[in-house]
Amino acid sequence: MATMELTAENFLETLENNDIVVIDFWAGWCGPCKMFAPTFEKVSGEHADVIFAKCDTEQQQELAAQFGIQSIPTLAVLRDKVLLFSQPGALPEQDLVEIVTQTKALDMEEVHAQITAGEQG
Repeated sequence: MATMELTAENFLETLENNDIVVIDFWAGWCGPCKMFAPTFEKVSGEHADVIFAKCDTEQQQELAAQFGIQSIPTLAVLRDKVLLFSQPGALPEQDLVEIVTQTKALDMEEVHAQITAGEQG
């Protein structure tokens, strides 16, 4: 699947309708962002069951602020509306593939139980 544009308008709908969402926070003036874009696009084509979204931090400042984006590119990975991974920097292709693979393999019942336990304790 090709990447999609993530905006404040489609953010909640995207999270509601998809189990796994991988977000690339970027800007047009950012050299490392431009270097990472082909890798992000390639890996998105290899995982049709995952939504790969690009968020232009210049156009979507409020959304970037919600994620606490301070440097770009930053990759964020959510599953079942839970932020599992957020890291600045352009990743090598194999690292991105590994993150997606690990995200798919997670036992989300256990993750949700840990979140609940943390909120109660």
